[in-house]
Amino acid sequence: MPIDLDAYLARIGWSGERRPTPAVLKSVHRAHITGIPFENLDPVLGSAPSLALPDLEAKLVHGDRGGYCYEHNTLLAAALRALGFETTLLTARVLVGAGPDDVRPRTHMLMLTEVPGEPVPYVTDVGFGSIGALLEPIPLTADTEVHDTPRRHRLVHAPHDGPLETWTLQAHGAETDGWDDQYAFTVEPFQRPDYEVINWYIATHPRSPFARSVYAQRTTDDTHLSLAGRTFTETAADGTRKERELADAAEVLAVLDEDFGIRLPEGTRLPE
Repeated sequence: MPIDLDAYLARIGWSGERRPTPAVLKSVHRAHITGIPFENLDPVLGSAPSLALPDLEAKLVHGDRGGYCYEHNTLLAAALRALGFETTLLTARVLVGAGPDDVRPRTHMLMLTEVPGEPVPYVTDVGFGSIGALLEPIPLTADTEVHDTPRRHRLVHAPHDGPLETWTLQAHGAETDGWDDQYAFTVEPFQRPDYEVINWYIATHPRSPFARSVYAQRTTDDTHLSLAGRTFTETAADGTRKERELADAAEVLAVLDEDFGIRLPEGTRLPE
């Protein structure tokens, strides 16, 4: 079943010539990031979100909701294919918060997007719930800095044991004043059943952070909003941060509605 491209583009507030060009890829990517919030409320409320396209459209396009990486990037991949791009789905090991010797599983979904006439594909990712996330795609080229204003990113090669090169996405100043590792990946393609397994694990495993606490992100042109548990943080484009603790689950629901544009069914109760 093809995506309802008109409804999707209306949801992210994008209009333009529907051709597979670098400019279209960048502008659709940024419009998606700023148009649909990141959130993990389905796992917190006890269910694994569906990755079926009709369900994603009902939730993220028509339902005043967001989602996490598998939902966002599955939806974007369908839209990009409808626009004439070719995409290859990948997975990554998240490095944010990891120690030097930590080896995390591949639980993050991203993709490569081929643009006709371009020599290298673009790393494309609208589902990384972090202030270090890409605002625009970045070419798969090592050590070339990209200014996706107000953010800066680059890709570097990382040591690896297998036959495929390992790439690391870095963001400048996301947590420090230097280059911060975000995630590491190879270009091995993954398929829908792979994500069904990963999605189930992340949504239901008792030690998964996404199953235990609310996480939400919203990016605008000049502000990044983050909710982690009951900690609500607003970060301006110049790095200035304001942080406050929310009182209870009722205030969390109010902030999700008013600040993130995430509207849950009436009567929804979050775990205290």
